[in-house]
Amino acid sequence: MNVTGDRLVVALADGRELTVPLAWFPRLSGATDRQRRNWRLIGCGHGIRWPDVDEDVSVANILRA
Repeated sequence: MNVTGDRLVVALADGRELTVPLAWFPRLSGATDRQRRNWRLIGCGHGIRWPDVDEDVSVANILRA
């Protein structure tokens, strides 16, 4: 998982890589680099949580987009 200046990039276990605009996640978009680096997997790897900005992103929602 990586957050760039304008993208959220998620690497899946099967080798696929999902890239979505960071603008889809306003809390992450407005977060500092330090806040963006503080993340953890949740739901047995089915989602990502950024506690500093109270943001949760599920991989299923990214796949549906």
